[in-house]
Amino acid sequence: MSIDTATITAQTLDRDELVQERRLVTEIPGPVSQELMTRKLAAVSSAVGTTMPVFAARAGGGVVVDVDGNSLIDLGSGIAVTGVGNSAPRVVAAVQQQVADFTHTCFMVTPYDSYVAVAEALNRLTPGDHDKRSALFNSGAEAVENAVKIARSYTKKQAVVAFDHAYHGRTNLTMALTAKSMPYKSGFGPFASEIYRAPMSYPFRDGLTGPEAAKRAISLIEKQIGADNLAAIIIEPIQGEGGFVVPAEGFLPALVEWASANGVVFIADEVQTGFARTGDMFASDHEGIVPDLVVTAKGIAGGLPLSAVTGRAEIMDAPHAGGLGGTYGGNPLACVAALAAIETYEEDGLVDRARGIGEKLVSRFREAAASDARIGDVRGRGAMIAVEFVDPETNEPDATLTGRVAKAAHAEGVIVLTCGTYGNIIRFLPPLTIPDALLDEGIDVVLQALAAS
Repeated sequence: MSIDTATITAQTLDRDELVQERRLVTEIPGPVSQELMTRKLAAVSSAVGTTMPVFAARAGGGVVVDVDGNSLIDLGSGIAVTGVGNSAPRVVAAVQQQVADFTHTCFMVTPYDSYVAVAEALNRLTPGDHDKRSALFNSGAEAVENAVKIARSYTKKQAVVAFDHAYHGRTNLTMALTAKSMPYKSGFGPFASEIYRAPMSYPFRDGLTGPEAAKRAISLIEKQIGADNLAAIIIEPIQGEGGFVVPAEGFLPALVEWASANGVVFIADEVQTGFARTGDMFASDHEGIVPDLVVTAKGIAGGLPLSAVTGRAEIMDAPHAGGLGGTYGGNPLACVAALAAIETYEEDGLVDRARGIGEKLVSRFREAAASDARIGDVRGRGAMIAVEFVDPETNEPDATLTGRVAKAAHAEGVIVLTCGTYGNIIRFLPPLTIPDALLDEGIDVVLQALAAS
């Protein structure tokens, strides 16, 4: 049965005003979402899952309104994509103008200035004051693959090191880089060769200092791979899907120093951490590291598909002409959206806003942890915070509890996401535009769900 979109619009809020409130008018999911889910199951591959069984009709600020008129508190930002908020005014205006001008020519056929302007902005914003170049792509995984291509072209070496708990994408090469088997890798091999894994600094689990953890990783790399064979080290400055693992202070600088001394390209995968998310424009900024290559996506363009590799000019220019590119890479709609999003991050103080959001999240959950031993760790930076749930008797990961808490929060109209190698972490990635009252209410709902679990 077809659903009348006009009816859906009428059931949601007035188009001119998106009230920033949690409001449940039906059970979750409501009848219209249920009907759409029936259609989804009949039309879409069952391999494409969903976190919540609700269908979005509108979003902005800190809420997502579903097709039944329920207004949900958004603590996920579409997995860290809508940092500037959904339907951010500058982004909307820029895209509306561009779509009226032209939607596509392919930059490799007849280029356009917005692609160049995005590259210039990335060259300015990413860490380091060296000469840089950028190339634009469609997704984080595609950008990661191209970063590896660039590093191999520059070094004339093949091996690449990734880390425990890493997530770098779902394409063949990035699945090899990704650590977790289910659901990302299981049954999809064989994977790309010359990919190796080193131990990550995970302070809550390993108890090592940054220098100690770096020494352990470097020792393994030198013994099992050898610097003479190694093209690149790739690492998320704060791991995303792997559990928002924040390495101990000193871990990243030690890796950068070793890579520089041994002719190894250091790639920072800032797909999830980039663009104000961690309370710095890039997570690499926090420890003052300067990667050779920086991979960005997610928050770059206010929800439009765009990604990039930015890095040292001599490395970026190493591949032959025509070696990088793609039909849709740097699409003009995504490029103008990125320029508008970057302006919003800078002009609206969203870096500082991310820090304020993080302070509130950390304070509330650490206060709760003082009386609830099931909260094993609260960590992260800025508006990228994780709560790790454990068995208080053994400190072992408790994925069952995590699932119950998330499911209960969903039922009460709060969008939260889980993550972690062991599935025992709830991660908080609210839009940087979320009002404080909504953020507080969302935290309240999650804590109430935990208390009832």
